[in-house]
Amino acid sequence: MVHFVGAGCGAPDLITVRGQRLLEEADVIIYAGSLVNPALLEAKKDNCKVYNSAEMTLEEVIEAMQQAERAGLTTVRLHTGDPCLYGAVREQMDALEQLGISYDSCPGVSSLCGAAASLNLEYTLPGISQSVILTRMAGKTAVPEKESIESFAAHRATMVLFLSAGMPSELSARLIAGGYTSETPAAIVYKASWPEEEAQICTVGTLAETAERCGIHKTALILVGDAILHSNYRRSDLYNPAFETEYRKKAASFRNLPLQPQT
Repeated sequence: MVHFVGAGCGAPDLITVRGQRLLEEADVIIYAGSLVNPALLEAKKDNCKVYNSAEMTLEEVIEAMQQAERAGLTTVRLHTGDPCLYGAVREQMDALEQLGISYDSCPGVSSLCGAAASLNLEYTLPGISQSVILTRMAGKTAVPEKESIESFAAHRATMVLFLSAGMPSELSARLIAGGYTSETPAAIVYKASWPEEEAQICTVGTLAETAERCGIHKTALILVGDAILHSNYRRSDLYNPAFETEYRKKAASFRNLPLQPQT
């Protein structure tokens, strides 16, 4: 059996309870050594065999899984964040299916969530943005033409960009060409939840300047959108005393709380 496990965004205590248990029980662990915090491996059994997939091809990863299966061993394939985002897991799963090897998935805390936590950020604010676009710039791996940065920027929703910190100048220009203004709030979050985490608030127009000043060129998320400054949003109806739900009646009288800084 192979368990695909999300390691979380960095801090070892941000792995799920299920993921931790699977790590503790694994006979074989294949982990993404270039991104996964090695402190997570402290949970393994003494006799557990560990592979670093950063040094392996897909074929070598599958061969290691197949050898473990022949020996009746349990394998954990440990991916950074949540494997469903840029995890290259589907090709592994397809190979396992062809070999008749059973597998399942254990979700993890994505860096998408870790970056928001580092800034105490809510991506979806009423009246500001109710959508979050997850994408990346084209690098060594191409992006479909229909998913260009410009086409997504036209929505001016909240955008979270993976694998793009090394191209801030180009990204800034394309975001502006698509519809964001140069003054649109932005943030660069380096290694969210790691001890060396760094979060910088800037604007779309100053992305490149900020990245260069802080020396951030990889292992970072770029966030874009008005939600980053959490100002001028409309109060949610969820807990509004003026709003009635199936669980709560509308209040006869109420006093609105000051929810945002006065400007």
